[in-house]
Amino acid sequence: MPASFNHTIIASSDRGESARFYRELLEAAEAPSWGPFTNIQLADGVLLQFAEPPVEIQMQHYAFLVDDELFDRALARLRDQHREFWADPQRQRAGEINHEHGGRGLYVMDPAGHGLELLTRPYL
Repeated sequence: MPASFNHTIIASSDRGESARFYRELLEAAEAPSWGPFTNIQLADGVLLQFAEPPVEIQMQHYAFLVDDELFDRALARLRDQHREFWADPQRQRAGEINHEHGGRGLYVMDPAGHGLELLTRPYL
């Protein structure tokens, strides 16, 4: 069997708040949670596990490939919530989206300070 991505743990100061943010933004399904994890599951089966580690959280970057319809709905949600987003990872082009790689993309910070990227076309 070839390797495939199964799950990752995302550090958060409030695992419930972070899980809700990702679940709503990505329209992901709730998943059974256990122990220190609050879990959601993406459509391809990948499990995102949110945990509250007893250490300082270092920013990570998480990129999600979405279709045009989900991108439009996520962008509308961000605007409705008056949440900042940018067209670039350096956060210089606030309130804009990019049109790179033949698609569209944006960057937003999650509640724990991680950088999320939504893109409609893969880089390669």
